[in-house]
Amino acid sequence: QVQLVESGGGLVQAGGSLRLSCAASGRTFRNYAMGWFRQAPGKEREFVAAVNLSGVLTYYADSVKGRFTISRDNAKNTVVLQMNNLKPEDTAVYYCAARAFVHSNYANDYRYWGQGTQVTVSS
Repeated sequence: QVQLVESGGGLVQAGGSLRLSCAASGRTFRNYAMGWFRQAPGKEREFVAAVNLSGVLTYYADSVKGRFTISRDNAKNTVVLQMNNLKPEDTAVYYCAARAFVHSNYANDYRYWGQGTQVTVSS
């Protein structure tokens, strides 16, 4: 089992920044690729960003490229999503997810999920 707990969500004006953190516990964190997904009301959960086991390789949805940065610290069992230049369309519940070894852009490929943290961007 891997337990994931997100933090750092909140209300911010358009153009502002937020930093989401995900703390992992349980099995060996470095064996899991990590992803961030988001879900807005009435919409399906969508891929935001992912990072490989070592943290060297990162992947982003086109909608967030150049604005969001994903990183991980295997010594602290954490993954961070730095979100800059936020837009109202970024408003959603953001979820951290873990998948053994290989990253994926598909939510169904991830076995472990956090409870989510709300991000609201006002115009």
